[in-house]
Amino acid sequence: MFPRSVIRRVSFILIAQKLGYALDDIRQLLNTLPDKRTPNKEDWAKLSEIFNAHIARRISELTALQSSLEGCIGCGCLSLDKCNLYNKNDNIAENGAGARFLLGDSPK
Repeated sequence: MFPRSVIRRVSFILIAQKLGYALDDIRQLLNTLPDKRTPNKEDWAKLSEIFNAHIARRISELTALQSSLEGCIGCGCLSLDKCNLYNKNDNIAENGAGARFLLGDSPK
């Protein structure tokens, strides 16, 4: 049988993992707590603000990604009708290989 504090700590880790945090990031969050204790109500209020900001950022990133999947991603294939508008003559290839627009490059 595990103490309640251990079960709560594991639950916190599982929640953070579901939100996309790596174990190193979770460790850093837990290390901000005094005496490395299990998060209490006040700690959870502070940590949930961090989680909410993370979720909002991810939603924004995924929404942008979803929108970009309908058009040219800057891969250089020139097979989409829109590529002629977004990436005429594959100019974005100057920035390197790969889906340049999905990697953060802007159309020229």
